[in-house]
Amino acid sequence: MNKKFALTLLGCLLGKFSFAYDAFVIKDIQLEGLQRITVGTVFNYLPVKIGDTLDEKLGAQVIRSLYQSNYFKDIRLEREGNVLVVFVAERSAIADVKYEGNSDITTEQLETSLKQLGLAKGRVLDRSLLDKIEQELKRQYYSLGKYGIKVTAETKQLERNRVNVTIKIAEGDPAEIAAITIIGNKKFSSHKLLNHMKLGEPSLFGGRNKYSKQLLGADLETLKSYYLDRGYINFKIDSTQVSLTPDKEDIYITINLTEGAQYKVRDIKFAGDLILDEKEFWPLVNLKADDIFSRRKSLDTSENISNRLAEEGYAFANVNIVPDVDKDTHTVGLTIFVDPGRRVYVRKVNITGNTKSKDRVIRREVRQMEGDWMSTKLVSMSRTRLDRLGFFEQVNVETPSVPGTTDQVDVNLSVSERPTGNLTAGVGYSDSQGAMVNMAITQQNFVGTGKQVGLSIDRSSVSSNISLNYTDPYYTQDGISRGFRLYYRKIDTRSIAVTNYLTESRGLSVSYGLPLNETDRSLFTVGYDNTKLFIDEFATAQDILDFVDENGNVYDNFNLGSSWSRDRRNRRILPTSGSYTRAGVDMAVPGSDLQYYKLNLRHTQYFSFSQLTTLMLKGVLGYGDGYGNSASLPPFQRYYAGGSNSVRGYDSNSLGPRDSKTNNTIGGDKKFIGNIELILPNPFAEKSGSTRISAFFDIGNVFAAEDSFDFNELRQSAGLAFLWLAPVGAMRFSYAIPLNDQDGDQIQNFQFTMGTPF
Repeated sequence: MNKKFALTLLGCLLGKFSFAYDAFVIKDIQLEGLQRITVGTVFNYLPVKIGDTLDEKLGAQVIRSLYQSNYFKDIRLEREGNVLVVFVAERSAIADVKYEGNSDITTEQLETSLKQLGLAKGRVLDRSLLDKIEQELKRQYYSLGKYGIKVTAETKQLERNRVNVTIKIAEGDPAEIAAITIIGNKKFSSHKLLNHMKLGEPSLFGGRNKYSKQLLGADLETLKSYYLDRGYINFKIDSTQVSLTPDKEDIYITINLTEGAQYKVRDIKFAGDLILDEKEFWPLVNLKADDIFSRRKSLDTSENISNRLAEEGYAFANVNIVPDVDKDTHTVGLTIFVDPGRRVYVRKVNITGNTKSKDRVIRREVRQMEGDWMSTKLVSMSRTRLDRLGFFEQVNVETPSVPGTTDQVDVNLSVSERPTGNLTAGVGYSDSQGAMVNMAITQQNFVGTGKQVGLSIDRSSVSSNISLNYTDPYYTQDGISRGFRLYYRKIDTRSIAVTNYLTESRGLSVSYGLPLNETDRSLFTVGYDNTKLFIDEFATAQDILDFVDENGNVYDNFNLGSSWSRDRRNRRILPTSGSYTRAGVDMAVPGSDLQYYKLNLRHTQYFSFSQLTTLMLKGVLGYGDGYGNSASLPPFQRYYAGGSNSVRGYDSNSLGPRDSKTNNTIGGDKKFIGNIELILPNPFAEKSGSTRISAFFDIGNVFAAEDSFDFNELRQSAGLAFLWLAPVGAMRFSYAIPLNDQDGDQIQNFQFTMGTPF
């Protein structure tokens, strides 16, 4: 400001010095010296026009106005007859701005903040601006605890009256916190309070923390919340002193506070327009009489009630908890005032982003109807159902108000589609089947209709499969599904650690799915299967030879299956929260060559600790047996364990009962598998939706018909796993260490499966 004043004063003096002639009427105005600034811009700042009488006072005003525009560094007025000639010398224009030495504050952040002060390409350079820039940068770095900051602004003159500006920054080391002193705390020790403060915790490597004004402010709010959540409603921070040592390296912080008395809840009551029966709100109240008052529980209560009202269409309900403080008894009465506001209705449900999926495929999953009142529960459920389809990478929901209304919103659903079909032909590998050659045409969302169609041909050293399947998830408008499957399968166990036999099966099945509610579904399957069992008298286990002697080796079976599933996962692919449960029974019905049944139960639970960390618990139970004319479960229907899909670290299908003649596994009729998996933040691709890293613990085994379940026989392992949803299918990699392997167990630490479906 001093420089500006001096320049203005100097301009006025120069104006007086150069204006040593009598007043005259201006017949014309001429501008000299303009390079970049337009004539119109100058005339906008001139306080005179043709026809005005120019005297010393008005001449000084002209010079002052032009100086105040900050466009000029020199101004001179002359008279040529009755023509006013204005000579100007423009300030330099900023050609480029560079920053050197900044690391804690990015160049983009500096450009944004300093542009507001006028430092940017194309702007006129005011030398006084550089002093402001230096002060502003110091202020920003002081807030980061860097008090040794040095800022130097350098300019380089270019042709055509342009200038380059270079801001050189020496950030220096941040000041470290030498001590934090809390004064006035009696109920809680300073050590306990400091443990709740970011600045009070030890640094990552055990040293002292760096000072930050923002962190200190956040810590003070943390202290306030800590006391208010424990009933100290009169708590306040009286003052905070931050002292810097002369060398600008150490900081001492002193916090003076007043705790006040602890208050309990005296009573709770409702007031206002409740809309619903009061008894529906009480389970949402997180406080009760005689509880120590907690601001957090009070806020949670307000949020719970607001969310409940939003489910009934009152999206903008106002719920306030008003305290009635009794200082004598140190109690507080709470009155929950409910103002539901106007009920909000949905005008339209708009869908965007579905370039492939037909509109009806999405709309049939949407539970929020147009014209009905808006329910946040239904809107959230609609998004979850779309996520579970597996058709979309991302589903976003917005509910903007309809312009010009107070009680209408639109529900805008935007989706980002993922590839749901593959035409693949290639090779793969599975630790259970070895090298594979496959050709498959699969489409989970056939031509955008939501129908599933697949034709696959797989060939490996263990199995050969040809399968054709079709499923219409909405065979009826009520959501009843219908599917067909036609298959041929050949399994040869001679190349793996399973007793030698070969099966050849062909069959077909039809299934109907019935939705029970939003998360539960039942499935009924009817099918026919023809299986041939080939054995080797010298290499096949004796119990399988006995089975063939008793039942022959060709079987025509009519199968029935029924299952119930509950899907509460937040999404179908790579879920992070919710659960999935499936229980079912499959059986060969009376009249079949073989009569048997299998009971299966699978449950998976996801617990989300943060956006990037999830705990997964999974349990699998299986039990099978023969009935009627069949004394046992057929060999090709037995359970096996070990490998990348059950107990990792052990060779595939290597766990369980063994044949005394060949020492190969023969499978069992009882199965238990348990998995605990901690899904970790991915250091390589944190936001990737196709990769996952986890640490796991596996436990499980299978047991023969004559053996009872024995916990001591369960094999255990622990390790790390990596999953990648590649274009050819899921690729699983794991490294596991067996924890209680026994003599004869076949160990396989590293396992991977590639080219198989997820």
